[in-house]
Amino acid sequence: MLSSHKLILNSGITFGTSGARGLVEDFTPDVCAAFALSFAEVMQNKNAFTTIAIAIDNRPSSYKMAQAISSSLGERGIEVHFFGVIPTPALAYYALQSKIPSIMVTGSHIPFDRNGLKFYGSDGEITKSDEVAILNADVEFNSLVNLPPLIYRDEAKSLYIKRNIDVFPSDLLVGKRIGIYEHSSAGRDIYCDIFESLGAEVIALGRSDEFVPIDTEAVSFEDKQLARAWVKEYKLNALFSTDGDGDRPLLSGENGEWLRGDVLGLICSKLLNIEALSTPVSCNSAIEKSNSFKSVVRTKIGSPYVIDEFENLTKKFATVAGFEANGGYLLASTVQVNGHSITPLPTRDAVLPAIVVLSQLQQTTISRLVKSLPQRFTASDRIKEFARDKSLQLIHNISQNSSLWLPKLKLSNVLTNIDKTDGFRMTFENGDIVHLRPSGNAPELRCYAECSNQEEAEKLVQTVLNAIKTL
Repeated sequence: MLSSHKLILNSGITFGTSGARGLVEDFTPDVCAAFALSFAEVMQNKNAFTTIAIAIDNRPSSYKMAQAISSSLGERGIEVHFFGVIPTPALAYYALQSKIPSIMVTGSHIPFDRNGLKFYGSDGEITKSDEVAILNADVEFNSLVNLPPLIYRDEAKSLYIKRNIDVFPSDLLVGKRIGIYEHSSAGRDIYCDIFESLGAEVIALGRSDEFVPIDTEAVSFEDKQLARAWVKEYKLNALFSTDGDGDRPLLSGENGEWLRGDVLGLICSKLLNIEALSTPVSCNSAIEKSNSFKSVVRTKIGSPYVIDEFENLTKKFATVAGFEANGGYLLASTVQVNGHSITPLPTRDAVLPAIVVLSQLQQTTISRLVKSLPQRFTASDRIKEFARDKSLQLIHNISQNSSLWLPKLKLSNVLTNIDKTDGFRMTFENGDIVHLRPSGNAPELRCYAECSNQEEAEKLVQTVLNAIKTL
């Protein structure tokens, strides 16, 4: 007999900011089974259930991982509903409505040689304490021998489409041309249907048979060029895309410039009349400077930390939401749009914030909406293959002797504030901000910057990262 605890402990797979992540070669069928069975045991201790929902992204390894999960759960008498390739929020929404747990097989935006698992209880995303419980659970099981094919269902896809179109008028986007950068997104077979149902003329672009690791926090130079070229060529009013599992949005306006995720979240929250926000420390300070919210709580980076604040906020405020710098939007309470209710979906979603912002296109443009905000500009990038231990040591060294290290990082302004909520966030006398932290999902060092103009923010990020590369 195999031990789920020992298999997970020796797998090299760890929980990051959102789910368990690791190399594909480490996600063996038995390791996948170990995670699934430990998760099921932890959830059974909370609420009894007989069914678990599963979906996958377009990574080459995801289907086999889902087979292993399904097979192991089936042997324990748990029925599996498999929904194929759909966005993570589509799976999460179905599971919430059905009051059952779910598992999404996805590595999100990280390269295809890695993959991951996102877990949801019957009431939404699991907590950090649930992650600890899964790691400590110990379920005995036999090694998997056969991995039978999975039977596909489509209820989750239909339900997600319905959620995103029912509260908006069918002519919302009539006369507007919306491009969909499909690449290998898990939602690429859904998005055209959604926007066409709202009256838009949709142009599908850039579909790829190979997995494309789109990182909405560090959009590549090539993807920035593509957006500008497509908007010009097809005379688009907007261009929409997501990361690999469809929970982080990318939206550009008529100028082909991708919006930062926190800017998109800020505009969406204002339009939805949100009273209180939970958002990570890395997000744009324009949130507070906009004076649009009764309360803004800053958290560590990662949706579980954002969600942790929802319980207290919903006791005090009628409308509560959260969003991250990557654009993922989390709705904690019911909101009213056009006299209709949008029910909560307290996990990252890419479609709702995009539609809410696009709903303004009959009156204005996206670029004008952005210009109406306090003019604070952010940028971010990362150094790949930068070990977590190395990142932590660098941050420790800077925090212990900033006067010695700031010149090494080419930072010459006077340091006025340090925030250690998550990583090391430095505010300087001229208002610039530099934030360093190790990625929670991959061996990467991330750098965020905020300045009074976009060019300076991008330059500051590259200056710091280039300096670190030479250390």
